[in-house]
Amino acid sequence: MAQVHPAGWKSLEATGAAERELQTLGQLAAGLPDDYTVYHGVHWTRVEQGRHAIFGEIDFAIVGPTGHLLLIEQKTGFLHESSEGLVKRYASGEKKVAFQMARSTDALHARLRQFCKGESTYVDALLYCPDHVVKDPGSAGIDPARIIDAKRKDRLVSTIISLLPASGPGNDVLPARDKVHRFLGDILQLVPEVNAFVTGAETLYTRLSGGLAQWARRIECEPFRLRVTGTAGSGKTQLALAVFRDALAAGQRPLFVCYNRPLADHVARIAPAGGEVVTYHQLGDRVARSLGLRPDFSQPGAFAHLEGALDQWQPEEASLVDVLVVDEGQDFQPGWATNLLRLLRPGGKAWWLEDPMQNLYGRPGVTLPGWVTLHSETNYRTPRTIVDTLNRMLPLPHPMEAGSPVDGYEVDVLTYVDTADLIAKTITAVTRCIGLGFRRSHVAVVTYRGREGSRLAPFDRLGPYPLRAPTGRYDLLGNPTVTEGDVLIDSVHRFKGQAAPCVVLTEIDFDVLDERAVRRIFVGATRATMKLVLVVSEPSAKALLDRLGA
Repeated sequence: MAQVHPAGWKSLEATGAAERELQTLGQLAAGLPDDYTVYHGVHWTRVEQGRHAIFGEIDFAIVGPTGHLLLIEQKTGFLHESSEGLVKRYASGEKKVAFQMARSTDALHARLRQFCKGESTYVDALLYCPDHVVKDPGSAGIDPARIIDAKRKDRLVSTIISLLPASGPGNDVLPARDKVHRFLGDILQLVPEVNAFVTGAETLYTRLSGGLAQWARRIECEPFRLRVTGTAGSGKTQLALAVFRDALAAGQRPLFVCYNRPLADHVARIAPAGGEVVTYHQLGDRVARSLGLRPDFSQPGAFAHLEGALDQWQPEEASLVDVLVVDEGQDFQPGWATNLLRLLRPGGKAWWLEDPMQNLYGRPGVTLPGWVTLHSETNYRTPRTIVDTLNRMLPLPHPMEAGSPVDGYEVDVLTYVDTADLIAKTITAVTRCIGLGFRRSHVAVVTYRGREGSRLAPFDRLGPYPLRAPTGRYDLLGNPTVTEGDVLIDSVHRFKGQAAPCVVLTEIDFDVLDERAVRRIFVGATRATMKLVLVVSEPSAKALLDRLGA
């Protein structure tokens, strides 16, 4: 069975052309031998003079046993056979298939040669059209031997093997074989987005064009101490996962530490096996128990006792790690960094990821003298329309840069006057999202207030929508439990670090649009990947809309 990247593709949900690609992926995975590697859904961009120039899209990139590379373009549905070759018709117009394939192949091969620095490389291409029979292969504009149509689709795997044979006479292993894998897996950024696993959205992988997961890992310093200050959606958690994966691939032991338990739970679910993912207090709990202390979380100050255990702990050799990744660094107390760095082996690498705008607890920033600092103000997750609205609506210390190619939907602002009106307007907001065609599971109701102070907390449904709410409890396997429901509801504090296609940020109510209020709105609003609705008290809405010039 072939190796498939990215992993976890069997859990994907898709419809239309994407579903057909997953069917093909299953055919390739099952049919190709285990010394073949399939890269699925390879996208890449080039950032040039502040603009994103999309090279193209390749559905499958297959590396054979010798390091030869075959690109497969899959065209579902029917094609038009014109005098200029095969043509695919879209709503936006017609595209010549041969031209698309040649452009994609040439662009990727050029980058691959540059990456391999003069070493021999080989790139071929194949068209797979499972729904169309090519009547005149000679005039398709593509080598007929490299067209698999509906009549020949049972020969897809055998054709790939013939084009990418195992090593033998005249087919030596390329010296650059390992670099080809690195290029596809690293430079083209097959890094999973945390929010796709949280929300169950149809597409689980996005590419951060020019984002942190691509270029921050190229930085070198000695000792390696890198502090990354990045805005929401800049790719900090994706970077953390990539660093975690790099360490495991190098036979090292990584440790990922964050503040927020929901974030730790979700990262633990999607991180590769090996290493450890914990919150700072989970680490303290483990240390306290190793010292014979049994924390009683029903008593006040239980978490302070855990912090005290870490203050006094001197880790033994068996507890040390090679790579330390701290996410949500803005939520950490100043002394916690010292405690964590004691866990790092001599020569180990430490990453500190933070966003001061997401500091909801008002804690002073952690001082890290001597660390190299990297700043990123580009948000790749939040649609351009939402980013532009937040930049105008909120007095941000630094405006966000919109890195997403998606425009998204306009931001809606609904106002309420009392609790009954709050509930009614929140229901309206959810209905509005579903009316746009989103599923209930794509909607997250995020309360501006904490879970204890929310006026929506007592409810298990909003109108016709049963709510899926965290219970604060965990099952025997340590997984968080939630109530049965269709629409997620959570607080802005707990939902930080996660995302959803549609976010209804509700119960927004403040006396003054001060730093505390701005941060809460910023954190909640930047969870949205497509649609944002703000449900705001009338006085607070006036303050926000006045800034928009409404």
